[in-house]
Amino acid sequence: MEPDKVTANAIAEPRDDMEFESHEDAYAFYKEYARAAGFGTAKLSSRRSRASKEFIDAKFSCIRYGNKQQSDDAINPRPSPKIGCKASMHVKRRQDGKWFVYSFVKEHNHELLPAQVHFFRSHRDADLVKNDVRLRKRKNLSSMSKMFSSYQNLDNLDNYLRNPHDKGRSLVLEAGDAQLLLEFFMHMQEQNPKFFYAIDLNEEHRLRNVFWVDAKGIEDYSKFGDVVSFDTTYFANKYKMPLVLFTGVNHHGQPTLFGSALIADDTVYTFAWLMQTWLVAMGEQAPQVILTDQNNAIKLATAAIFPHTRHFFCLWHILDRIPRELEYLGVWQDTIVAKFNKCIFGSWSEAEFDKRWWKLLDRFNLREVEWVQLLYQDRMQWAPTFMRDISFAGLSAFSRAESLNSWFDKYVNGETSLREFIEKYKVILEDRYEEEAKADFDAWHEAPELKSPSPFEKQMSLVYTHEIFRKFQIEVLGAAACHLKKESEDERATIYAVKEFEDDRNYVVEWNESKSSIYCSCHSFEYKGYLCRHAMIVLQMSGVFSIPSRYILQRWTNAALSRHPIGEKSEDMQSKVRRYNDLCRRAIILGEEGSLSQESYDIALCAIMAALKQCSSVNTPAENEARPNNSTVHATCNAEEENQCNTSKEQVPDPKVSNRSKNTSRKGKVTEPDLLGAMAQDGLHQMEVPQVRTTHLHGMVPMQLHNLVPTMFHNVPPTPFQNVASMQLHDNHLP
Repeated sequence: MEPDKVTANAIAEPRDDMEFESHEDAYAFYKEYARAAGFGTAKLSSRRSRASKEFIDAKFSCIRYGNKQQSDDAINPRPSPKIGCKASMHVKRRQDGKWFVYSFVKEHNHELLPAQVHFFRSHRDADLVKNDVRLRKRKNLSSMSKMFSSYQNLDNLDNYLRNPHDKGRSLVLEAGDAQLLLEFFMHMQEQNPKFFYAIDLNEEHRLRNVFWVDAKGIEDYSKFGDVVSFDTTYFANKYKMPLVLFTGVNHHGQPTLFGSALIADDTVYTFAWLMQTWLVAMGEQAPQVILTDQNNAIKLATAAIFPHTRHFFCLWHILDRIPRELEYLGVWQDTIVAKFNKCIFGSWSEAEFDKRWWKLLDRFNLREVEWVQLLYQDRMQWAPTFMRDISFAGLSAFSRAESLNSWFDKYVNGETSLREFIEKYKVILEDRYEEEAKADFDAWHEAPELKSPSPFEKQMSLVYTHEIFRKFQIEVLGAAACHLKKESEDERATIYAVKEFEDDRNYVVEWNESKSSIYCSCHSFEYKGYLCRHAMIVLQMSGVFSIPSRYILQRWTNAALSRHPIGEKSEDMQSKVRRYNDLCRRAIILGEEGSLSQESYDIALCAIMAALKQCSSVNTPAENEARPNNSTVHATCNAEEENQCNTSKEQVPDPKVSNRSKNTSRKGKVTEPDLLGAMAQDGLHQMEVPQVRTTHLHGMVPMQLHNLVPTMFHNVPPTPFQNVASMQLHDNHLP
């Protein structure tokens, strides 16, 4: 029987009536069968005729066939997949030249992995797009195909394995750490089913990479995911725990955690897997800007996973690396570093940067230094001179101490173990949430103090959050110590020289009145996200007394959490922020009154539901008609509450009057309101994924196995099968 006759939508099992034209055709069929079943293959043996010298016998087997042959005193024993599996197919050649199945052993003594089959060496070169197993799995997992479709953008992660030994690498963990890590994941998911984690296994079923993110991190990314920092500092500095972080910054200028990972190595494969997994967790919404270290593997992975994202290098990484790379120059080191800083921060134009750069290299004979050459090739991704029409929101600082990523340093040091880190992880999250809650409270209850008659200060006091306004206020007050002089003017723009007496430095400001665009050589807007004192004094002298809307980032405003963009006009923006703040204050009062009793809670809840419905119909009538009847507020009510609201709708009195008159004697403590939980999860993407029970653990764990990478994705609600106590993991090995 021809191989193509037995391979249809499903691969038939080998039978003794099958015939093949050659032993290579037989092996090709066995490989297709193995791919469908989920195991790797190997050519176990073959035999030629002594007379004709032609092949007459061949045996193919599972890659785990036989036992490991390794001496006990081997210095560097190589990993072996062999565990005594007997699965095999033996074929022989007849006199007519046809090959037939002489014997076939189907049973394996290990788990089959159809979802990760393309990672076996024998199937690595297979066309993933035409893989029947993949198509069948995609059909069965149609409910998750949209969520995981981003993996299809990457032809094959295995292509990034430059070193053949990379596949066997695994996390270096202490005894019991793997079990501890899994229990931690299960515990976090029990507390919040939206907790997401993924596990990458090598061929030996050992942990290679792990990733996780809590529900708050996913929610924060939906609001503040425009700029993301991919921080590999702890791994690069060879900390005991190879920690990698995805971080951002919220509207208060506070660091936010978008995800954490432990990685085995710094190969392109690892970074590509990690970035792809993170992208899946974030609902396949790529950031506008990503900041990383200058690393070739990261650069290649970023280009593959985020083709439409602007990729830059953290400036402090570059500045920190310059003196280390030039340490061999000895006494000249300080002088060269000073010259580099002058070139980096003092160059107004690209031509000026190039002129200073090549002059510096020629003076100190650095043209042939490979790292310096690479630095110049990548200049568009790190040099401030080339940063225009972009903002890093404070994530690309000039030093590690100034970097928002440094907030993690107080929790992690070079000797921090995984066990210690897991114990601190909740504290880290609680500290972040507490600081954000306090900042929100201050923004709702306190008005910022004005310290000058500046129209810019008054304008932004109604727009910015308190912390951002305080930073902006420093720039407003600093404008008094600046003196400007017009240098040139043409049809395109006007150039000003601004002398700042406080630091005795000169800056260049370019103002285009027709486009309302302004650019300063201090790069405050690009790196901090708000205009500097030098730009403001130029605006004021040009007769402009309000910050142009293009330089007011919504992410820094009190309306940052709004699902609607702020208006283009400054007056509209201020009005919206005032209305937003006023409603927040009134909502707090309503929450306090409405929580005193069940009756007042029902009244407040029905009033909120009615108000939200009316506001939605006014603001987005078309969207409201198309939207299914499952709004965030409806999610907080069960059927009984909804019926109650409907029957008593006409009798709902003023919440404030009703509560004060009826419930002054019935005060009780209210737990976390369901309303807040529902509103928090409204912006999150809910995955509905079939559960696949793994049998290689003593306890059966629901898991989502994606069919393109050897990864276990988890963010489904816990089930009775999740018996953490019954799971047994040895070191970092998943049996």
